[in-house]
Amino acid sequence: MSETIGTAATPDMQKKILEEFDSESRYREFGGKVSAVAVKAFAILVAFYHLYGAVFGTPVTLKHRSLHVAMILALGFIFYPFRKKGNRSKVAIPDLVLALLAAATTVYVIVDYIGIVGRAGMPNLTDLVFAALLILLVLEGARRVTGWALPALGVVFILYALFGRGLPGFFGHRGYSWADLSSFLFVSTDGVYGTAVGVSASYIYLFILFGAFMDKSGMGQFINDIALALAGHQKGGPAKVSVIASALLGTINGSAVANVVTTGTFTIPLMKKTGYDKDFAGAVEASSSVGGQLMPPIMGAAAFIMAEVLGIQYKVIAVAAILPALLYYVGIIVQVHLRARKCGLEGVSRENLPKAWAVLKERGHLLLPIVFLLVMLFASGKTVIFSAFMTILVTIATSMLKKSTRMSLKDILDALFEGTRSMVPVAIACASVGLVIGVASLTGFGLSMASAIVALGGKSLFLTLAFTMVACMILGMGLPSIPAYLITATMAAPALVRLGIDPLVSHLFVFYFAMFANITPPVALASFAAAGLSGGSPMKTGFTSLKLSLAGFIVPYMFVYNDALLLQGTGFLEGFLVMMTSISGVLILGTAIEGYFISKMGVVERIIALAAAILLMTPNHLQDLVGAGLAVVVIAVQLIKRKRSIEAACEDTVAKA
Repeated sequence: MSETIGTAATPDMQKKILEEFDSESRYREFGGKVSAVAVKAFAILVAFYHLYGAVFGTPVTLKHRSLHVAMILALGFIFYPFRKKGNRSKVAIPDLVLALLAAATTVYVIVDYIGIVGRAGMPNLTDLVFAALLILLVLEGARRVTGWALPALGVVFILYALFGRGLPGFFGHRGYSWADLSSFLFVSTDGVYGTAVGVSASYIYLFILFGAFMDKSGMGQFINDIALALAGHQKGGPAKVSVIASALLGTINGSAVANVVTTGTFTIPLMKKTGYDKDFAGAVEASSSVGGQLMPPIMGAAAFIMAEVLGIQYKVIAVAAILPALLYYVGIIVQVHLRARKCGLEGVSRENLPKAWAVLKERGHLLLPIVFLLVMLFASGKTVIFSAFMTILVTIATSMLKKSTRMSLKDILDALFEGTRSMVPVAIACASVGLVIGVASLTGFGLSMASAIVALGGKSLFLTLAFTMVACMILGMGLPSIPAYLITATMAAPALVRLGIDPLVSHLFVFYFAMFANITPPVALASFAAAGLSGGSPMKTGFTSLKLSLAGFIVPYMFVYNDALLLQGTGFLEGFLVMMTSISGVLILGTAIEGYFISKMGVVERIIALAAAILLMTPNHLQDLVGAGLAVVVIAVQLIKRKRSIEAACEDTVAKA
């Protein structure tokens, strides 16, 4: 039913916008039947290898990771042409050569594994040749699938390792030869084959496959329809539909830009039809799509990487992220609601909306895999990898319950293929990040960066947090979510840890602001993609996205000062009070931003409301009481103004009579 409401963007327009702002979407669609079948078969075999490993185990770490990188690199050169406007219907001969060279790197590791390990730190000529080959292939693969930002950063760090010896201050190091550097990046598990690739070859791959199977079963349609049924009729309903749908889809697909284009092609025209201006409509979709990556349980796969980096259980991170994600979306919802009330924007008539019960009856069973996944992750005691594998099987089985969702063998094979294709950019980005993290580890750059941030901040925690925020937003510009987090976790998070802040809190802080780079001008890819769909100004859409996301910018500071917002070590009562006061704070914050509650707010009212919001969002009982008092003052003034407005309207009516 959802596709019949509003005027959605055409598939060609959708594809054009996606390719403009998301380089991962510029893949080949093979024209020849033989080549298409061959590529599909290879991609499916790659998927089966990873599924087999999830159940029966994988080869030793270096062999497994090298095989993963080689297979993905080969697919990267097959799927992505050399140039942005290169041939999309067939693979060029040079690309096949590069794919074979990628395969050669893992063949060398597997065949001479004992020798490579034994020569660690003392590479021979062949080691150096294959190391150089791997680095070049990773850089070129990253350029094709993610754009110039990530490989350029990799090159800068390689040059830093080779020539940074003479740099002054924090950033100087003892110096490294090409032999030392290339050997470290090639054969150690701190370089290309580091933690990022390890997580990519296990958790991320399986959850991307899970997302592909969910998509094939019709989960996207279900999310759109249930969001319409629940919120479409309310004031400003289409904007609320956008928030709900983008939040649910975003946590699974892990790409803000892809989420914008997927849900925005439907929700943005509907918002404009309701009466929202085009910049605001685009901003709602952009900010909602970015927030999906902050939403448990999956968080765009970042939660699993964070768990691996920190060496803690995944469920600890998922629980910690619940309240901040809720506050982020409450902040957006309250602003779109108040904007609708202020501008008199109604929702879609119920006659034109799907019925919630009908949607649940038809596709509600698709929620069962999500429930199963949560049970497996939080209560089963099984590994995350095994839980993901079993959830894929449950997804297939669940789809069989209804004819409308039933997956055929073709659908299953297509899901394996599309999941693998979606995995290619992520895995190559992880390998490329390995170059950056490897150099940072080898040279001590991460610690140097931390020292520089701490020195800039002086003795002020707030200034240190502010500098860290800026660093994260700069480092995250133009990067997919996973490499953005990994880089900021390496460069910026240590600064906060050095100040005594808990590592989990530090990593969540940098993760938030790395994600917000997608909506922060001048390089706000999610906002720019949304503007392409809405026809609005990219910069205006970006700054409006910032305003809608303001709660998300405040919350990380709050949980650094008091980690009760992360529900760490809090009892039920304390956790409940923290949740209620912080949600109240976000609600008041929305009125301050929009300048409207019951009636239009003056400057003084907005300032008082802002102060009340910040105090309520801070987990401190005394500050909560003061904030509540200020909120009562604002509400009282609004009620008085509303009463006077009604009385004035009545007097005018009497006078006219």
